[in-house]
Amino acid sequence: MVLVFGRLREWYERTISPIGQVLASAQVSPNLLTVLSVLVALTAGYVYSQKRPVEGAVFMLLSAFVDMLDGAVARASGRVTRFGATFDHVLDRYAEAFMVVGMILGGYFGWELGFFTLFGMVMASFTRAKAESVGGLKSCTVGIAERQEKLLLFIVGSFATYLYYPALAYATFLVGVLSSITVLQRLRYTWVQTGGG
Repeated sequence: MVLVFGRLREWYERTISPIGQVLASAQVSPNLLTVLSVLVALTAGYVYSQKRPVEGAVFMLLSAFVDMLDGAVARASGRVTRFGATFDHVLDRYAEAFMVVGMILGGYFGWELGFFTLFGMVMASFTRAKAESVGGLKSCTVGIAERQEKLLLFIVGSFATYLYYPALAYATFLVGVLSSITVLQRLRYTWVQTGGG
């Protein structure tokens, strides 16, 4: 299944490329930006825990933007490395955990829903990683929802809390369900690509 925002990846990479070139010229490290994106996500989690969902959503969006910049800088500076890619994917999972835990602490939903959603998000990423490493696939980004779609649902749910307080809980549940569906889709795709062997 074609991802909603995955199809736009080439477009937004081209759009932020000039910013990446400026930062690369200033000798900004891609890994430093990766760490910064996690710190912004941690701030988002704290803001959510203080029951300020719209501000939390803004920090979540800022974290995603900084996360995109690290790739732009790496490409502009010729510092695209396997470690950098691994570091980015690992810290992305921490960023997601910080934000969801912040929502739980803010009382938007319980630990059960938070665990269900976080586990689904981690497993979607894990399935892709295993398909590309153990399974030998060049790419396994298929699925109904990747990180961009999930963050968008969180952001929409955050803004909607002012109209309907449980909106963020419903958005979180949807993220968990879509993540689990994505796991099944990636397993099926891997089965097809490897011939089940």
